[in-house]
Amino acid sequence: MEVFNVLLPIFTEYGYLAVFTMLLICGFGIPVPEDVTLVTGGVIAGMGYADVHTMFAVGMAGVLIGDGMVFLAGRHLGRRVMGWPGVRCVLTPVRFRKAQRVFVKYGRWVMFVARFLPGLRTPVFFTAGTTGRVSFLTWFVMDGLAALISVPVWVYLGYFGARNWEWMFSVLHRFQYGIFALLGLGAIALGVLWYRKRQHQAAKHPAS
Repeated sequence: MEVFNVLLPIFTEYGYLAVFTMLLICGFGIPVPEDVTLVTGGVIAGMGYADVHTMFAVGMAGVLIGDGMVFLAGRHLGRRVMGWPGVRCVLTPVRFRKAQRVFVKYGRWVMFVARFLPGLRTPVFFTAGTTGRVSFLTWFVMDGLAALISVPVWVYLGYFGARNWEWMFSVLHRFQYGIFALLGLGAIALGVLWYRKRQHQAAKHPAS
């Protein structure tokens, strides 16, 4: 709510440019909730300061370009960027190692899931770039599919809740809890599949 109250007058004043810029900042892991940013963009559309469909397009462009810059930084700059001032606070060695483990364990689908995990999204996309095993097109498709789910949900929620903030924030919180629950179930399912795959491989190649 506090972030919303800060963003609302800025977005009302500067419109699409402010929303787009804030989403770029979110893409680099700065602790500003992307969902609240998108919802606030929808709210100003609902209040008549912007067109909601244009806001959806701006939201998609902001999240994909921001994420893409992180991926390309990993691809072309590698771990050198982790030593840059300001970047060290976001791409910490601990987060980078955790993202590496998750990426190796679950493969490219983790890029889809990472869109819904603010704490891991930036390290995962950066790691995907550093590995050299993921093409830009593959990353774009996975992140784009996830963005086509998350971006319209938040933008249109803000649009329809612009005149009833209490209802809007209650739905926002339910969505957040629901996403975490679905991600938890998905992680369990992926873990089971990974374990069965390991068992199958062990059965085919028993230790001599």
